[in-house]
Amino acid sequence: MPTVLTEAGTGFHTCKMNVHFSPEIQAKLNRAAAEQGRNTESLIQEAVERLLNYDEWFARQVEVGLSAADRGEFVEHDEIGKLIDSRYSS
Repeated sequence: MPTVLTEAGTGFHTCKMNVHFSPEIQAKLNRAAAEQGRNTESLIQEAVERLLNYDEWFARQVEVGLSAADRGEFVEHDEIGKLIDSRYSS
């Protein structure tokens, strides 16, 4: 059953959603929830929230990068190489 948003008065209400996982994913979810002392529903809700927050952050960062590119703000290839070398050299 898909999630359906319905307007009721001043707010929105969500209906329950059925999500089907492979047996392997279900086993991983059950194991992770048990290890954390949580139920699988709260684990899934947190995972979805993290995913959505990350997607929003990533889209904002892409816009920041595109805006910088539109302004002609680039990092030259050689500068990137030096930056990578400085971070990963021992």
